[in-house]
Order: sequence, then structure tokens, then C-alpha cells
Amino acid sequence: MIGISKLYLGAVEASDPLRYGRESGRLPSHLLQFSKDKKPVVVWNSTKRCNLRCVHCYAHAEGENYKGNELTTDEGKKLIDDLAHFGVPVILFSGGEPLLREDLPELIGYAVKKGMRAVISTNGTLITEEKAHTFAQFSLSYIGVSLDGIDDVNDAFRGVRGSYEKAVAGIRNAKKVGIKTGLRFTINKRNFKEIPKIFDLIEEEHIERVCFYHLVYAGRASRLMAEDLIHDETRQTVDYIMDRTKEFFNKGREIEVLTVDNHADGPYVYLRLLKEDVGRARDVYELLMMNEGNASGVGIACIDEEGDVHADQFWRHYSFGNVRERPFSEIWMDTTNELMAKLKEKKKFVKGRCAKCSWLNICGGNFRVRAEAASGDIWAEDPQCYLSDEEIKIGG
Repeated sequence: MIGISKLYLGAVEASDPLRYGRESGRLPSHLLQFSKDKKPVVVWNSTKRCNLRCVHCYAHAEGENYKGNELTTDEGKKLIDDLAHFGVPVILFSGGEPLLREDLPELIGYAVKKGMRAVISTNGTLITEEKAHTFAQFSLSYIGVSLDGIDDVNDAFRGVRGSYEKAVAGIRNAKKVGIKTGLRFTINKRNFKEIPKIFDLIEEEHIERVCFYHLVYAGRASRLMAEDLIHDETRQTVDYIMDRTKEFFNKGREIEVLTVDNHADGPYVYLRLLKEDVGRARDVYELLMMNEGNASGVGIACIDEEGDVHADQFWRHYSFGNVRERPFSEIWMDTTNELMAKLKEKKKFVKGRCAKCSWLNICGGNFRVRAEAASGDIWAEDPQCYLSDEEIKIGG
């Protein structure tokens, strides 16, 4: 996760994380990526049910009537007890569509009482005024709504007509009750030309945050591998995101803009700043060193609807164990599992360009799931590193 607004435009300075001691339990949410202890943010895919049919769903979500062996409310609370005791700072309720769980407000409230920040990742179509009001009562911190274009472009990704209009209505309902709300956009050839319109929507609707996700070849999105951007398109897209973010800041609108799932974005921002503002570039280098790049198996974790623990939400094809059998905290720290042990020190095991790259300590070897999907080797170089051979030889 690379904060374009944080890094490029100075919304966070290198000294800001230091003021809090860099322990995840003490850091505000916008500084968590710079924590020293890297207690994981946990994505709980709390249900596999979904009211939409997204073509790029990493979780292979099913219809609303899907009958799976989902964790019960009591099992969910037991899980939350363990996460809180372990020091997890944030629990992200995802799916499927998490709003299809009737006990979602109860689980949110329970997590908040235990000292965690609770956030939701949703398609937004089910956020009625009543549900938004309920979430506000239970102190929900943030709602991230997935949009992959405007109008028909989004609806084509979602597989259901009218999903765009319902999602925008859901965003408005959340904002009415004061819940921080943002967008989640997955970049690929079908929609990257929609990004200017997404920024226009952010301006029109006064949306506070947007996360642009690079495509990860997992779940149903595995079929979109050939529709990923080529490297020049990725560079142009990241440049455009930076340019539009700067325009917002120049207007006095300090929105939060992030890119996710391609850690080459960090060095790319730094290299651009070297040409524009050397002083700022030095601060950014310090922040990138604190961030440490890819956090799969360390600073991000996933628990699926049946309780299996994964290195991140895209790595659902490999389970480290099940929370019905052992607590998450025990599973997560069990380095007798060879893959878990290697993920804790992944920089030692990456191959190819990643192993030789001067940005390895900042990038962390980029995204292992994408490398595995493209090559069959977990430790191969990430094919979506768009930095040139010359750029990866330039140290900080």
C-alpha cells in the first residue's frame, strides 16, 4: 500500500510515525503502514455470499443463497477476542458481501469494544439509510466501496445492471451519517481509462479516500491476466494518479489517495520526486524504509468465511490452519510452517530481478501471488514490476 497523498504530497512527514513510537497499537490508522511491530491488519472474509457477480472476485463469491460452513456469531466473537489480545489494530470485514451477514453490526460493535478499529469492504449496493445509521451507532471507522468505472463500465464488472447507481446511493447514505467513505478501484485494460472519471466523481461527491489496486491474478481475476496493463501503461497510470492528486491538493482538497498491490510504486514516486523536490525525496525514502513493502504473512492477514488463515486475501489457495482448531495468533506466529517462516523473511528467498534489485528493502519483493500465478514459482520475480533495469540499479 503506497500513499500517494502521504508520500508525494507531504500529507505525512518522516517524523510523524516517530512521534507515536511506531507501535501499531498506538498509531493512528493513516500511519499504520509505518509501524515497527507490523501486527497484521486482518481481512475477515466473513461470508462467501454476494448479491453481485463480479468478474474479478478474488474470493470466488457465490450467490445470496449459498450455504457454506461460515463462522457463527459466537465463533466470530471468539476470533475477535484473540485478535484483540494479539494486538491486531484493524479488522476489515469483507466477503463476498459482508452486509449479507445479519450479525455484522453486532460483530463491528464487539470489535470496537475490544479496542480494534473496524472497517468494511463492500460493493456498496446494500448500504441503505437505515444500515448506514446502524453502522454509525456501532462506531464503524470506514467503508470502502468497490467501483471499477462509471455507470455501464462498473455494471459490466459487477455482472448486475444498476449496481453503479446503487453503490453511489450507498456512498451518499454513509456520508450522511458521518462515516468516512472511500473507493476501491482495480486497474486493468478494461477500465484504466475510467480513472479520470473516478477522480471527477470523488470531487463531485466529496469522497475522502480512494485506493487504486493493481490487478492480482487470484480467484476469478486469474482469467484477467492477459488484460493487465503493460508496463508503459502502468507508468502512465501512476503518473496520472499523482498528477490528479496534486491538483486536488492545490485546490485545498487533501484527499487520501493510495495505490495497492504493486510495491514498485514506492520507488517510482521517489524517483519522480528526485527530479521535482530533492528535500521531499529524502523524507519519502525514510518513510518507504519504514513501510518495508510487501506485507503478506507479516502486516496483512486473511481469514476466510470458514476460518482458514491465509497470508493475504489473494492467497486463499494456501491455508496455514483454521481458527476453529487453533487461535489465529498461534497460527500466525508458527514458523514451523516452512512457507510462513519464509514469508517472515521473504527478501532472502526472492529470485530474478527482485533478488538483484537495489529497492528490495523498500519493495519487499513485490507480490508473491502474482509471481506464482504467472510463473508457477512463489519466489520468482513479479512480472508487473515496471521499473527499468537502469532504475532498479539506482539505490536510495
